[in-house]
Amino acid sequence: MTTQVGRVFDPLSKTSSLPRAGQRPALLQAIAVVAVVVVAIAIPSLASTPADLLEKHVFTEATGASLPYRLARPTDPKPGTRFPLVIVLHGAGERGTDNEKHIRSIVPTYLSAENRTRFPCFLLAPQCPLDAKWTGVVWQEDPHAPQTLAPTYPTRLLIALIEKLAGELPVDRDRIYVTGISMGGSGAWDLVTRRPELFGGAVILCGGADEAVGHRAAAVPVWCFQGAKDDVVRPSLSRNMIAAIERAGGRPRYTELPEAGHTIADEVYRDPAVVAWMFAQRRSPRP
Repeated sequence: MTTQVGRVFDPLSKTSSLPRAGQRPALLQAIAVVAVVVVAIAIPSLASTPADLLEKHVFTEATGASLPYRLARPTDPKPGTRFPLVIVLHGAGERGTDNEKHIRSIVPTYLSAENRTRFPCFLLAPQCPLDAKWTGVVWQEDPHAPQTLAPTYPTRLLIALIEKLAGELPVDRDRIYVTGISMGGSGAWDLVTRRPELFGGAVILCGGADEAVGHRAAAVPVWCFQGAKDDVVRPSLSRNMIAAIERAGGRPRYTELPEAGHTIADEVYRDPAVVAWMFAQRRSPRP
């Protein structure tokens, strides 16, 4: 079924300014400025930008291979409370080692003041090195190339990092989610078909994958989005993965945007229903 994702106002785009001189008495103006400063100090989560909320880290394994990543934590976590872990996978254009440019898409949605209040979570944003990919094959081919036996080294590091964070932080292991676009969408498919037991849900945007392994993700709640006019990742690749999961008894959601091309992240993530759906999902009970 084809549905259209609606647009809503992005809370991150709000701007504000202090009153200009002359609009009110100087004393009242000074009091207003002090009040703004006090609020910003008292509630840093509402005054900070997404970049401010994301700690910079580098994960290094024994081989010396490393993976830059950013990590955001829930606001004012209460002792004994466990939180979802959201993994955001960027596209090919954001690869590198600067630990900066990969946080510009999707990440700000989860770090808006509204979503941090409604859906507190740990957010993990790894950065794939320039010489590698989240998957070991070309994700635009149709039919898709077979999934490689072993993950690429960035994905291997990412899986180890997820396990490490889930063991060290108060993470709800039934609510580990992955989302990604383009190369990151392919990476998300790769993760949920390699390690389906890890994930409570996935939101995947315009990413190709090997439909021959799609059945492995049958128990993972998946919502896949695809632009019908995408000339980078063919729509048939998303349709094939959804069909493979359905044949295996899964019940994925699929939304194809009839007038959209490859760049759909803003359109998808401005619909609050997408984030709400993700946080409502849980990992299937293990046998």
